[in-house]
Amino acid sequence: MPHLFRWLLRIFTAVVILAALGIGGVYYLASRSLTDYSATHVVDGLSAPVEIVRDHSSVPHIFGKTDEDVFFGLGYAHAQDRLWQMTVLRRTVQGRLSELFGARTMKIDELMRRLDLYRLAQDSVDAQDPQTLAALEAYSRGVNAWIETVNTEARGRGAPEFFLFRPEIAYWQPADSIALVKLMGVRLSSHLDAEVLRARVSLLMEPERVKDILPDAPGPGLAALPDYADLAPGVIPSSAPLARYAEGPLSPFLGPDFAGASNAWAAAPKRSAAGGTLLANDPHLGFSAPSIWYLARLELSTGGVIGGTIPGIPTILSGRSAKLGWGLTTSYLDDQDVFLEQLNPDNPQEYRTPDGFRPFETRRSIIKVADAEPVTITLRWTENGPVLPGTHYDLASITPPGHVAALGWTLLSGADTSISAAMQVMRSQSVDEAIEAGRFFVAPSLNLTLVDAANIALQMIGAMPRRMAGNQSKGRLPQPGWKEENRWQGWLNYAANPSFRDPAGGILGNTNNKLVDRPFPLHVSFDWGDSQRIQRWKRLMETRKVHTRESFIEAQLDTVSFTARSLLPLVGKDLWFTGEAAPAGSPERRRQRALELLAGWNGEMNEHLPEPLIYAAWMRFLQRDLIEDDLGPLAREFTHVEPLFIERVFRDIDGASVWCDIRQSAAIETCTEIARKSLDEALLYLSETYGGSLESLRWGQAHQAWHDHPVLGETPLLKWIVNIRQPTSGGDNTLNRGLTKGTDPFPFANLHGAGYRAVYDFADPDSSVFIISTGQSGHPLSRHYDDLGELWRRGEYIPMTLDPALARAAAVGITNLIPKSR
Repeated sequence: MPHLFRWLLRIFTAVVILAALGIGGVYYLASRSLTDYSATHVVDGLSAPVEIVRDHSSVPHIFGKTDEDVFFGLGYAHAQDRLWQMTVLRRTVQGRLSELFGARTMKIDELMRRLDLYRLAQDSVDAQDPQTLAALEAYSRGVNAWIETVNTEARGRGAPEFFLFRPEIAYWQPADSIALVKLMGVRLSSHLDAEVLRARVSLLMEPERVKDILPDAPGPGLAALPDYADLAPGVIPSSAPLARYAEGPLSPFLGPDFAGASNAWAAAPKRSAAGGTLLANDPHLGFSAPSIWYLARLELSTGGVIGGTIPGIPTILSGRSAKLGWGLTTSYLDDQDVFLEQLNPDNPQEYRTPDGFRPFETRRSIIKVADAEPVTITLRWTENGPVLPGTHYDLASITPPGHVAALGWTLLSGADTSISAAMQVMRSQSVDEAIEAGRFFVAPSLNLTLVDAANIALQMIGAMPRRMAGNQSKGRLPQPGWKEENRWQGWLNYAANPSFRDPAGGILGNTNNKLVDRPFPLHVSFDWGDSQRIQRWKRLMETRKVHTRESFIEAQLDTVSFTARSLLPLVGKDLWFTGEAAPAGSPERRRQRALELLAGWNGEMNEHLPEPLIYAAWMRFLQRDLIEDDLGPLAREFTHVEPLFIERVFRDIDGASVWCDIRQSAAIETCTEIARKSLDEALLYLSETYGGSLESLRWGQAHQAWHDHPVLGETPLLKWIVNIRQPTSGGDNTLNRGLTKGTDPFPFANLHGAGYRAVYDFADPDSSVFIISTGQSGHPLSRHYDDLGELWRRGEYIPMTLDPALARAAAVGITNLIPKSR
């Protein structure tokens, strides 16, 4: 026995030593790519030395002799901190993910190749103004200089992920940055999905009920649309759920619910306590680790600029200079149309046009797939846009026999000057200059909120399709592409874009709400991103005569749900404080207790309270119970509660209370009965999922923000290192928005929100503040991988100063770039 024990001890010791050596080896290799911020590098491509001062939060402040040298420094800093992220984003828009990740990303690559965005970005390089082109080339040299540094100094391949996948990194090019702007356009798009869903629902429901479940934003109504069966004869109605195609953590095709949102508002000097203009901005995108946002300061010939960038794109997208502040929100412009192209029955290689049948423009494309044979696809384009197979976006379900679907989209431009416009906005010295710079922005369409020392403005930028007044579907449904009245006639003039300047009330803002109420075709959109947050914002703006930086921060972090405050009294009007006495532990007693809690709740979606979770679960089950019997499996597409639908039903607007009756039952159910039934189902779900008493529930337990690594976030063991999870307040319809996942098994997980927050105060510009949701570094072993995340969760910010002395005072390091002598 002692002999056996000694051998077991030796084996155990050997295993421990080998494991320690293995872990140490892995750590050594991974840590080689940690950036040394206090270093000097001799590099090619500079005209003079560049200094990158990283302040206490690792925000780079970049100083150089020329603007091109400064953009070089930004490219160098982006690559130092986010090289893997930049590589994956570029591969995504190129349709080349499968070269690294194999068959699991093939469908993403195929769809991206069919859109042909990277070729269009390459074509757009020559369309840029000389100043922007010089900046793009300098930025590319900076990225490539860091790649050279990694190779020559053995810097661990640049990022630990490159040890797990092919380490080859192509040099950066100007087209790559233009392509990433287009990739952001993909992430912000929603109208294609909306058209397909509306067509599907239109085939199943009468027009009045379509208006219920797919409601228009409040305001004057729209004249009746044609029956989709008339637009596309031969399509068979189906209640099957939509067939999703290019899904996964790396997919930019997120669906309409996650198509982007944001808040921005501004106050004129007369509404500011300190007498200077104020601007708050928080763009909303999907969460990830690291965040899509990266903070930076550039010292340009036009002055210093500071704010939020996206790695790979060399411009401050939301930020400020000493004279101008600018913020972005998604405009929800209807910039997409689905065209049904009729095939020539005698030659399927041709499609119908107003002038007869014409051949498709075709090109073959080869997709390389790791550990598999390459896949060859044929790309087809019509005069209206690229042809998408029926498997994509569930187009087969709404495409008649003998037809294919093509996509019209402003993003599909080979002369896209959006990045030039963004550069010009960043260099602008006044609101007027920035508005003029927006003229050259093509896509994605955005609302640009602006302030200078004395003025405030909101300007929609991006090309608006010129549709004919006789358009059959008003752009809301797929329509015949060979009919002249349905085809785009180019783009509208920039003067048609909505613009608001110095309103009399001194306050303006946007929460993706309906901007204008204009007749088609100048309508901008019929599908807007918000009808709820705007109500809370108006209340907060109107309760103060003057505002401060702190009041704007308070509004930005507000978690009171106008939706909860308006829906609960309506849905529960016949349930409050009713019912017979019931024994403890019974469903009746649990329902009564839930109603008591909700009756005393102020609608605050606070992470520490049980009421938000009870409310969210109740509304989720209520909407499901209302629509499931009518829409069947298609009801699964309505993953988030539509407040306007619930309101229409419980106010019985245009007979909408008919949704409360379960079609398959003999009895006629009332809305009160459905409300009671859905509450009981919600409470049962909460009991089975979380256990304990209702009082012990916590919204933050269910509403955790998922900042997951897009590639390694589902890998055993590694996911505990690379993912960042945080309990959060807010919800789908609060100003501090945390959009829930909407699907099981974690329907209330927070996946989408304000990855960047900032408030600019022009009474004292250097008192402006900003924050991102993770940290500056993309390296999981860096202390700057998640250091800003906890501040973000608590609603805190970091200083946003242009004072070089303050940046240097607590710098974590200064990187010096020295031009290589020739």
